[in-house]
Amino acid sequence: MNNLCTDIGWMSLNKKGEQLCGDHVDIVPQGENSTVVVLADGMGSGVKANILSTLTAKIISTMMAEGLHVEDCVETIASTLPICAVRGVAYSTFTIIRIIENEEAEIIQYDNPFVVLLRNGKNWEYPREAVEIGGKTIYKTRIPIQKDDTFIAFSDGAIHAGIGMSLNFGWERKDIIDYMEMMSDESFTAKTLNALLLDECNKLYGGQPGDDTTAVCVKVRERCCVNLMIGPPSKPEDLAKMHEAFFSAPGKRIVCGGTTSTLAAEYLKKPIIAQLDYLDSDIPPTAKVEGLDLVTEGVITMSKVVEYAKDYLEENRKYSQWGYKRDGASMIARMLFEEATDINFFVGRAVNPAHQNPNLPINFNIKMQLVENLCASLEKMGKKVKVSYF
Repeated sequence: MNNLCTDIGWMSLNKKGEQLCGDHVDIVPQGENSTVVVLADGMGSGVKANILSTLTAKIISTMMAEGLHVEDCVETIASTLPICAVRGVAYSTFTIIRIIENEEAEIIQYDNPFVVLLRNGKNWEYPREAVEIGGKTIYKTRIPIQKDDTFIAFSDGAIHAGIGMSLNFGWERKDIIDYMEMMSDESFTAKTLNALLLDECNKLYGGQPGDDTTAVCVKVRERCCVNLMIGPPSKPEDLAKMHEAFFSAPGKRIVCGGTTSTLAAEYLKKPIIAQLDYLDSDIPPTAKVEGLDLVTEGVITMSKVVEYAKDYLEENRKYSQWGYKRDGASMIARMLFEEATDINFFVGRAVNPAHQNPNLPINFNIKMQLVENLCASLEKMGKKVKVSYF
C-alpha cells in the first residue's frame, strides 16, 4: 500500500497599498489520495486582478476535480478570459499541480515561472513538453513522485522581488532554487518552507512588495499517525476497551491528564516519572512513562495547544513559542501540527470530581469543547482526524 501523502502550504503577500491580492490559490481534494492545486495570477493588481485570478483558479480546479482533461480546462479558460487589447496577453496565467493517487504528479504551466522540484533537497529539472492549446503555449509534465519531493510554485512577484530595491535586478528562478536548496530540511512542513520563501521575498522588497507575490509548496511525505488519549471513560468497566483501542493503534502515543496517565501507567505496569528538569510557569510539567511518547497534564496544557492551533491557521505568530520549547503544550503542538498526518483521539467522558468544585472554573464541558475545537483546527490543517468517545 502506498504510504505517502501530501502536505500543502501556501501564502500571499499583497502588492503595497492593495487590499486584495491579484493571485489566487485553490486546493481541491479528489478522493482520498489525489489533489489538484491551482495558482492563478491575474494581470495587474487590485480588484480586477483578484476577480480574474479567482475566476481562473475556480474554473480550472472545479473542472479538473470533476475529471475533465487539461485541454478542456485550458480551452474553457482561453475562451472565457479576454485577451488584453493593449498588451496582447491573457488576463490570467496559471500553474496546476495535480497529485494522482500519491504516486504521480502532473504539472501544467502557462506563463508563470516554472515550478521548482526539490528531490533529496536538491533541484531536479523535470521534463516539460510544450503543447499549443487555444493559441497558448502550455507546458505539461507527468512524473512519478517519491518521498520528500517538494514542489514549489510561485507567481512572478517572487522573481521580481528586489527590483528597484536592495538588488536592482531582482532575484531569478535560479536564485530561488539556491535559496530553497539551502533552506531545505526534511523536518520542515510545507507551510514552514513556504513562509521562509515569502519572508525572503518580502525582505528583498524592503517590506513593500512591488507586485502580488504568492508561493505554494506541495511536499510528499510518509503518513505518520499520532494517538492522543485524554480523560478516563465514563464507565469504569470500559477502561479495558479504551486501553486496548489506544494501545493497539499504530503510531505515537500521547496521554493527557493526571488520572488518565496514572491508569495508562498501571496498564503498562510502568512507573510514572515526573520530568522536573524543564519547568514553565504557565504549563504544568510533563512526565515519562515507558511505552508512551509523551505524558502531560490535561486541561491547561490542552487549552494552550488549542490556542496555538488557531494561531497556526491564521498568522502563525506563536510559532516561536511552541516551535522549540520543551513544555507539554509545545511538544504536543509539534507532534500534531508538524509530524502527524493522521490523528486518533481517545476521549474519556468521565466527570473529574476535582473539576466539580464550584469554585474551580474548569468543568467537564470545557474538556469536551477543547477536544472539539482542536479537532476542527487539525482538520483545517488537512489532517485526517478520528475521535472515539468512551
